This record gives sequence, C-alpha cells and structure tokens, in this order.
Amino acid sequence: MELSQKQAGPASGSPLPAPSRTPTPAWAAADDSGGISASTHLYSSGLDVRYNLLSDVGAYYAAKLLQKQHNLIYLNLMFNDIGPEGGELIAKALHKNRTLKHLRMTGNKIENKGGMFFAAMLQINSSLEKLDLGDCDLGMQSVIAFATVLTQNQTIKGLNLNRPILYGEQEESTVHLGHMLKENQCLVELHMCKHDIKNCGMKQLCDALHLNRSLQYLDVSCNKITQDGMKCLADVLKSNTTLEVIDLSFNRMENAGANYLSDALASHNRTLKALSVVSNNIEGKGLVALSQSMKTNPTLSHIYIWGNKFDEATCVAYSDLIHTGRLKSDNTDVEPFVVDGHVYLAEVSNGLKRHYYWTPGYGEACSPSSNAGFSLAPVGQHL
Repeated sequence: MELSQKQAGPASGSPLPAPSRTPTPAWAAADDSGGISASTHLYSSGLDVRYNLLSDVGAYYAAKLLQKQHNLIYLNLMFNDIGPEGGELIAKALHKNRTLKHLRMTGNKIENKGGMFFAAMLQINSSLEKLDLGDCDLGMQSVIAFATVLTQNQTIKGLNLNRPILYGEQEESTVHLGHMLKENQCLVELHMCKHDIKNCGMKQLCDALHLNRSLQYLDVSCNKITQDGMKCLADVLKSNTTLEVIDLSFNRMENAGANYLSDALASHNRTLKALSVVSNNIEGKGLVALSQSMKTNPTLSHIYIWGNKFDEATCVAYSDLIHTGRLKSDNTDVEPFVVDGHVYLAEVSNGLKRHYYWTPGYGEACSPSSNAGFSLAPVGQHL
C-alpha cells in the first residue's frame, strides 16, 4: 500500500506513522464487521489499498471517508471485491465531495448498475479529474452513459473504460465515444482496451480525432483493428497535433498497417512521442519501415515492437537505432545481442503501462521506462 504524507501535524496523542516504503494507511483499520473505520485521523493526500477484500462493507466506510475527509486527493480501491451496491455508495459519496481528483475502481465488478451511478455522478461532481473503471464489467448502457455525460463534463481529464461487457456487432459504444470526442475538448487520456473495436469503429474514432484538439493518450489495445483501421489512423496523424501516446498493442495491423503508420510518421507527424505495436502480426518489412521512420522523425522517442515476427533485417535495424543513440534502451521493449555474428532481439521489461496492475516491491516504483505512457502524458501518472 502506498501513502503520500501531507505536511500536517498530528492530533493530540495521535502521532504520524513512521515513514516506510509500504506504510499502512491511517484509515485502514477494520471494524468488527470487517469494514474500514472512517473515524481514524487521516494525514495524507493519497491512499492505496488495492488488492484487499474490502467488499461492499468496506465500500460503505470508504464512502463515509469521502464524505468526512477533505484532504484526500487520490484513492486506489482496485480489486477489492466491491460490487454494484458498493459502487453506488462510493459514487453517491462523490456527489458532494470537492477534493478527490483521482479514483481507481479497477477490477471491482460494479457492473452496469454501478457504472450508471458513476456516470450520473459526473453530472454533479466538478472536481474529479481521473476515473479508472477498467475491468469493472460495465455494460453497454453505462459506457454510452459515460460518453453522453462527457459531452458536457469539462473536468475529467483521464478516463479508463477497459474491458466492458458488450454485446452486438454494431459497435454502438465506440460510435458514442467517437461522438463524445468531437464535442469534448478537455479529455486528455482515454483507454478503450478490449472494446471489440473493428475497422468501422476505428473509423468513427478517427473521424472524431480530426476535430479533437485535447486528447494526448489513446489506448485502443486488444481490439480487432486491421490495416484499414490503421489507414484511418495514419490519416489522422498527418494533421493531428495533440496525440502524443498511442497504444495499438494486440491488434491485427500486419505489414500494410505498419507501412501506413510509418509513412505518416516519416513525412507528416511531429508530435507523437510513443507508439506501441506489440503483437500485431507485423513481419520484417513492416517493422523495418517503422524503424526507418524514426530516422526522419525527431519526435518519436518510444516504440514497442515485441511479439511480432522478427527477421534479421529487423534485428539489425533496431540494433542500429539503439547503438547510434536514436532510440534509447529504456524507450523500447527489445535489446539486441549477437550470437555467432548474427544479431537477435531479446525482450526487456519496458512499456507504456507495465505497472498498471502492480507496483514492484523494490527499485523505482514508477520508473519512466516501465510506465512511459504515464510519464509522457502528465494526467496519466496513476491512471
């Protein structure tokens, strides 16, 4: 658990806990029913109680905390077995809260019902800037509700809607989120991992990105986007001047899609800083084309390619980029090595959000090399 201390004196007879790497949050004292005591004094601006079993009982006390404490800025409740009822309690507590900036509900199965309460909350709350509802089993109705609310909400900067439970083949949620991006000029970061986005949905998003002038970080990883969708994105990159981080991992780009992107990056775009094409069935020609684009594009500094089909030309191309200093070793997920005169690439633990689900117990907890997306997009520090 992480606890960021504020400069405040303790109440009489209540000293601050001694500093440590993983201090116990001051409020995380379980009551007789296994909940969380909101009466405990709080001397922090951030609380991280991820991976516990707070359940809806703990959510009740977390809601009480949000109502009573006025210095809490960051609250991480990810994977705590909180259900729809607990989600409702927390969402309603945020109706009157004016201090919390960032909430992580990741992995709590609040489902469509809980998602609707959070969407309704965003119509009232004017202070929350980052909301993570990834892996929460949101339904189509709640995803569309978020898209609708964000056409008016002007305070949310980062939103994670990863892995909702969607049915149907019409990509309704993607269509609505695309419409939202046309209207919203405040959102900086949007995660749409595992939304079953296909080329039609990607075109809807790209049509919106031609008009959007705020989004810096777009995550459409783990979808079904092929070369046609990548062509639409390449057209966006030729004119868009705000996108800085794009995560296309685990799609179906192949060589043709990689070529579309490399052409746009080589000749037009000068704002994109990081691109992930991990596991996109790209072969040597496509990977080499992306490496060549980095020679003429001075802005693209991070590229992630592991999980594709490397040939020797690919290995040599990325080895040259690294050895010449054009691509820093911390800014990619491969490392060259030589065996019997042949160059190969090994995987290294760098990426856009390697520490999204976990934080290492030693070393640098928020290393830029492992969390490049969060380092490059300022709103994404914890999202």
